[in-house]
Amino acid sequence: MKDFIQKYKYELLLFALLQHLFIGVFLTDLPLYTSVIWPINMLVLGVASIGVFVEKGKWKNVLRNLLFVMVFALPIGLSFFSNSQGYYIFLNIAYVAYFIFIFYEIIRFLVKPSYINQDIILASTCGYLLLIEISTFFLQYCFTQNPGSFSGIDSKNNATTYMDFVYFSSITMTSIGYGDILPASYFTKLAVSIFGIVGQFYTVVLVGILISKFTARQSKQQ
Repeated sequence: MKDFIQKYKYELLLFALLQHLFIGVFLTDLPLYTSVIWPINMLVLGVASIGVFVEKGKWKNVLRNLLFVMVFALPIGLSFFSNSQGYYIFLNIAYVAYFIFIFYEIIRFLVKPSYINQDIILASTCGYLLLIEISTFFLQYCFTQNPGSFSGIDSKNNATTYMDFVYFSSITMTSIGYGDILPASYFTKLAVSIFGIVGQFYTVVLVGILISKFTARQSKQQ
């Protein structure tokens, strides 16, 4: 099992991120998402991230395990602390930390090899989705602290709020910007601007990295 996870680590991570971010496409019972689907999503994501940290050192694996236990347990706790703003703020902070931790390892992998292969392509896609995850939970943290910091968010339950921020983060990263959801405070306006710049910067730098790796591979073959 461990060998399988290590061999297909980026395929598994890509699948896990996609199902975590966009499973709402297939859901009609949104309350079910918070109580059942969300913990299952995080279990899948936690298992999928194991391969990224194989042979990365003991302390990194220990930290990954601690963060994973936290982000898996926190959605379950929402059933008991659904009315606690502090609990939900802590949940968002934990998720931001967890996804930044994985994103850091992805970036380290992308810049090291002098070749381009399937893993490089899959890892680069995972990096982009991780940026959306980080943006989603950071902006959700801002909204939890100050509900007036965004307009157009459906906040009737945790599932609708999360899915709105996945949507908003995705269109911000891709520079689409439909305008149906808007930051309404100076802090969130600047935060959204930063995420938009980071998304574009990641794309530009990634294209440069891929081109340089492809060029290096062609030179070696010649």
